[in-house]
Amino acid sequence: MKRWIMGLCLALLSVSQFAHAELELVITDGVDSARPIGVVPFKWEGEGKLPTDISAVIASDLQRSGKFSPVPTNKLPQLPHNESQIDYSAWSKMGVDAVVTGTIEKNADGTFTIYYQLTDIVKGKLAQASEGTVKSDYLLLNNKAIVTAKNLRRYAHKISDLVYQKLTGERGAFLTHIAYVDNNPNAEYPYKLLVADYDGYNERVILRSKQPLMSPAWAPGGSKLAYVSFESGKAQIIVQDFYSGKREVVANYPRHNGSPQFSPDGTKLAMVLSKTGSLQIYIKDLKTNQLRQITHGRANNTEAVWAPDGQSLYFTSDRGGRPQVYHLDLATGDTQRVTWQGAQNMGPQITPDGRYLVVVNRSDSGYNIAKQDLKTGAMQILTKARLAESPSIAPNGSMIIYSSAQNNGTYELSLVSIDGRFQARLPSTSKRVRAPSWGPFL
Repeated sequence: MKRWIMGLCLALLSVSQFAHAELELVITDGVDSARPIGVVPFKWEGEGKLPTDISAVIASDLQRSGKFSPVPTNKLPQLPHNESQIDYSAWSKMGVDAVVTGTIEKNADGTFTIYYQLTDIVKGKLAQASEGTVKSDYLLLNNKAIVTAKNLRRYAHKISDLVYQKLTGERGAFLTHIAYVDNNPNAEYPYKLLVADYDGYNERVILRSKQPLMSPAWAPGGSKLAYVSFESGKAQIIVQDFYSGKREVVANYPRHNGSPQFSPDGTKLAMVLSKTGSLQIYIKDLKTNQLRQITHGRANNTEAVWAPDGQSLYFTSDRGGRPQVYHLDLATGDTQRVTWQGAQNMGPQITPDGRYLVVVNRSDSGYNIAKQDLKTGAMQILTKARLAESPSIAPNGSMIIYSSAQNNGTYELSLVSIDGRFQARLPSTSKRVRAPSWGPFL
């Protein structure tokens, strides 16, 4: 048990950084299982170079989802800029059943007008052979938007979300943020709390500190972050407004204050305190400041996360001798062990639909990200890493971002689809990327 607690503390203290805002996609597995899609370079009707390559952002987004495999630009059968120019037979021969096209114009006021379409190739080809077919049957998107240069990348993510939703029936999660902590021991302020777009662009420093920062957690809506700070010389839990920068200390109890997690409605904060000796889970009402102890006993209970309905918690406990995940009903107090496969299971996360439990599973092969079906109890190992940690689930439940140790001792961010068929690595040149937290829908 002591080794586990020490390992947990070391993991929390080993926070790292992105050296650059951009993360390069390196596919590691699952390409053949993805659905082919055409993303044609948007026609640029302006002088000079377009500030942001909209179509490249869209293609990267769709590829990272694990569900799509955009056809490389040099292998596209044609370069149409709208639905009327599409050769349906050429695309269908390649097995492509959907194509994204578009045009971008620069306006006199410096803004940009984006026209974009998503065309169903199968239905469009059938329409050519039929009379009376309505274009809306196969033209799935046909939109126009006016955006500033600063927001071109942001709007590209929005297009990706719309395309993803039309083709899968699920909401896309590309217009989202990730939070993480940067540790550069040679800097004046070694620790930085950072927020970036989900793909690593538009990195912003939220806080600089000479003392450790850890465990960032998003509030619903993405307007606030909770995290642990040692700026006062001891661990405190702080909630910070993402936009105004206003900070509030919400937990400053004796000994350890850690692992903050907002409730689904944002009114409460689950946390781990050790003011009674062992690590125990508490819930604090953020409106009344009332503190309620949830777990008791001599065992260490930590890493609590909320079920999507806010009526129960999943948490890690060593009450059985080794760390495993337990479920606690907040109304009745009934507590049941959930994980049984593997020597240890920790770091629980719940998919938004409440169907799957995602954990760090320890077995003879090492520490890997695993998914357990909460109805059947069946567990699936999703990764093949030497050491995977800190899983965080996309708000649509389709992908998991996590930190993975490489053989040379470096750490990189990685993605794995919820079904385990697609994996990708998002390396940064710092090679110290750990503890990501995927934010909510914006």
